[in-house]
Amino acid sequence: MMARIHISPKPDILDPQGKAVNSALHDLGYREVSEVRVGRYITLEIQPQPGQDSRARLEEMCRRLLANINVETYTIEIHEG
Repeated sequence: MMARIHISPKPDILDPQGKAVNSALHDLGYREVSEVRVGRYITLEIQPQPGQDSRARLEEMCRRLLANINVETYTIEIHEG
């Protein structure tokens, strides 16, 4: 099973990296860009255990390690196969 986790700053949190990228894009002439938010993308290959809720385990991983839930938000996609 493949899990994809997208982590990004919460909308009300300042994103200095996003602001730097936005400024650099403007300097390069890409004036149509109005806002940039920079996040992370994590791919996990997991072997589900019998009787275990994979989504709940992934949520736990995000809350405990992968995301700083005070300033970041995350989404989880699970792909069977």
